[in-house]
Amino acid sequence: MPGTGASQPILGLADIGAAMVPLVGGKAANLGVLTAAGLSVPEGFCLTTEAYRHATGADGPVQGQLSELHAALKATADDDLAALAALAARAREVVLSAPVPPETVEAIERAYVALGDDVPVAVRSSATAEDLPSASFAGQQDTYLNVVGTASVVDAARNCWASLWTDRAVSYRASRGIDPAAVALAVVVQRMVDATAAGVLFTANPLTGRRQQAVIDAGPGLGEAVVSGAVNPDHFVVDPVTGTVLERRLGDKRIAVRPVIGGGTRTVVSPNGGAAACLTDRQAGELAALGLQVENIFGAPQDIEWAIAGDGRLWLVQSRPITTLYPVPERAAARPGLRVYLCFSLAQGLTRPITPMGLAALRVIASSVARAARFDVPEPRNGPSPYAEAGQRMYFDLTAVARSATGRRIVPRVFDVMEARSATVLRRVFEDPRFSVTRRTPLGMLRHVVPAAVHARVPETLLRALFRPAAALRRANRLARGFGDSLEPPADATPLQRLDHTEHLLGARIFPVVPAILPLPALGFAALALAGKLLGDGRWDDLQVVLRGLPNNVTTEMDLELWRLARVIRNDGESRAAMAGRGPAALAVDYRSGDLPSELQAGVARFMGQYGHRAVAEIDVGMPRWSEDPTHILGVLANYLRLDDSSLAPDVQFSNAVEEAEASVERLVAEARGRGRLRGAAVRAALRRARMFAGLRELPKYLLVVRLAAVRKELWLVGRALADAGVVARADDVFFLDLVEARAGLVQSSNQAGNHAGNHAGNQAGVKAANLRAGADGPRPADFRALVARRRAAYAQELERRHVARVLLSDGTEPERLQPAGTQGAPAVPGMLAGSPASAGTVSAPARVILDPVGAHLEPGEILVAPSTDPGWTPLFLTAGGLVMEMGGPNSHGAVVAREYGIPAVVGVPDATLRLSTGQKITVDGGAGTVVPW
Repeated sequence: MPGTGASQPILGLADIGAAMVPLVGGKAANLGVLTAAGLSVPEGFCLTTEAYRHATGADGPVQGQLSELHAALKATADDDLAALAALAARAREVVLSAPVPPETVEAIERAYVALGDDVPVAVRSSATAEDLPSASFAGQQDTYLNVVGTASVVDAARNCWASLWTDRAVSYRASRGIDPAAVALAVVVQRMVDATAAGVLFTANPLTGRRQQAVIDAGPGLGEAVVSGAVNPDHFVVDPVTGTVLERRLGDKRIAVRPVIGGGTRTVVSPNGGAAACLTDRQAGELAALGLQVENIFGAPQDIEWAIAGDGRLWLVQSRPITTLYPVPERAAARPGLRVYLCFSLAQGLTRPITPMGLAALRVIASSVARAARFDVPEPRNGPSPYAEAGQRMYFDLTAVARSATGRRIVPRVFDVMEARSATVLRRVFEDPRFSVTRRTPLGMLRHVVPAAVHARVPETLLRALFRPAAALRRANRLARGFGDSLEPPADATPLQRLDHTEHLLGARIFPVVPAILPLPALGFAALALAGKLLGDGRWDDLQVVLRGLPNNVTTEMDLELWRLARVIRNDGESRAAMAGRGPAALAVDYRSGDLPSELQAGVARFMGQYGHRAVAEIDVGMPRWSEDPTHILGVLANYLRLDDSSLAPDVQFSNAVEEAEASVERLVAEARGRGRLRGAAVRAALRRARMFAGLRELPKYLLVVRLAAVRKELWLVGRALADAGVVARADDVFFLDLVEARAGLVQSSNQAGNHAGNHAGNQAGVKAANLRAGADGPRPADFRALVARRRAAYAQELERRHVARVLLSDGTEPERLQPAGTQGAPAVPGMLAGSPASAGTVSAPARVILDPVGAHLEPGEILVAPSTDPGWTPLFLTAGGLVMEMGGPNSHGAVVAREYGIPAVVGVPDATLRLSTGQKITVDGGAGTVVPW
């Protein structure tokens, strides 16, 4: 075979390694790895990407035409499918018209002849682009089977090159911003296996996510019928360790693809194909064991294509990672037995990944919570033992809850109001006999909860709220004002001292916010529930009205302040013209340079002075605050300026909501008084406390975010010091390190400058402590840059992920996939989506699907359809006609704010952002919890 140099157009599979993907594509690279491991891979060779570039690039006759097409594709919008398809068709024509260079033809002939005399081969495309969590490049390019003769191999290779420009491939790359000029294709040529049976093998169950459970689809003849979906195959689920067939389902196998002598294939009809399985149980077990071997080689679950020859030998013809599986929590492997994990990110309304520094900060905060509850936490930077991470999101090990009778009663009820779908899935998990109850009394839990509650003065707070509600509210406001004090270190603090201060804030100054304030809104909602019991069952619709226009809600106050700013802009001609003439991103540039019209500049600055610490996904310290990037706020202001109907103005609607709520309180109190004066007084007291305290639900998180913003500021200064020292490229790279790595970078840079001891503590003890915590043998500056680059790329890939496992078992199983969550039974109306009622009322209007609120355009009255919401989304609520969310429960953030604004809302609607589209007219019934397209 030819050598392995990059200039060679041909490489033998035995000469290919895992690092050669840019040259040979993923398919060939994986086959090379399997060949080197000694597994049964049909002999063959690879036509490298150099051959494609040689035929179509600068030296080729079609280079000019392709360059023009590349430029045209790059300039075409990714949603202009017709234009993309027309350009793709022209690109295919150009590639097919390109002559294959003579030296490439000669190399193909030599390699092909080395396989045998007119040996039948399979010619398959091998793409260089990596698969993403959200979608895969698999199947976008062509495969040709039973190709015979050099000329036919050359033609098949050229056809594979042309398939780089199929409509699907072009639109896929356009949607992901992949430069058309940067793509290339390799081609794998392998000896054909004259298969008696063939198909696909997944080394993990792609439907449930369960690892080490092989799933096999098999059909007679060549595997093309199975892979293309042209046949209903035999289906096996196998334990790869024992070889036991756990599930067997025979397909009809009405057709089979067979090779034709001399080249090509034919489809054979088999009326009795379903009479017998095309694999024995022994063969299924051997396939599963082979798949496990392949998985161990690559270190990840694999999607494998296989074939069984007439002599019974198993052959591997392709292996690639399964991209649809959600990652298993990193700590799962270190803990014995089956465990259950809950995604706390989703419980906080956060679907996007969290930056590495954001996760590091949350680990320290979680450790402070655990220590407050008297749990042992050996290393706070690692988080408490229940803490876990998967897919760059935060999970908690709820196995102890599942095995506790008390935990089973309490936790699902909490999630009924926080994130209803999680509650449904947890209850299903609790029915699993593998999570049987082992603790039947609450004593263990009380040993941790009671001391922490007493230390945080929770009983005192609740008693004051019950008997002196006004005093309790005043105290909460005083605490809120005090929580922003003393968050900055001395102005002359060194970077290491700033990092020390950051860890102190995270470990000691953030969590106390929660128990100091949260008992009040908890009491408010408990009081509402008590009023409901006193009034009688089935009064939720009436009680929802009581929660409209709640006072003491910092998020509502923020949104109304932004609306007031919009009114100022509307009345200032220069500001209004600036907002109308430029997009949010350009306006943000002008704001940072101080070049906006004076009224607009001053108004935005005032808003940022009060609320600039907030952000979308604000619990992640790696996310820029609004004060750093005001693009989102300027975009929201532009949305507000499109609201022309004064009756729909948010302040008017909020005032109306307050009047409606107060009238509802009086009506309900009068109703209760009709059943007794004492009952009436109790209902009045309960509803008064509900309205006084329920709005404080937003305050603990608001105050927590104030401190997280202070943490971010210090970390950014640490990042600037690292960038100045050349450890990282720019200051915000620090958010793609963790606390230990940032410390190691500072220690290294100060050591290199020769003044580490003085900068950190002025003595050798400080030096030793820093080195112990950071690791004096940590990465070199170049290593930090490479680490940041890898993590930025991984983070960008995770941003593409649309599906996040809300509950996950340690074997990879997603319980939610075993049976759909949500309303059981068929929808009452065709196409109806069901979720949890969140805010009563009905609205019919066009939907607006928004995945990221930054720069989002929402016309007044449109129904906002979102994966989830946090306070960063709520400015959009002021002009929305309704709300549909994939996540959440009746008392999740979005639901509470929707009720306060009086807009109909349904939450916990599975896959709403996928099943609904922008512009589609829908009817949202917030009382029934339904969404009906029409």
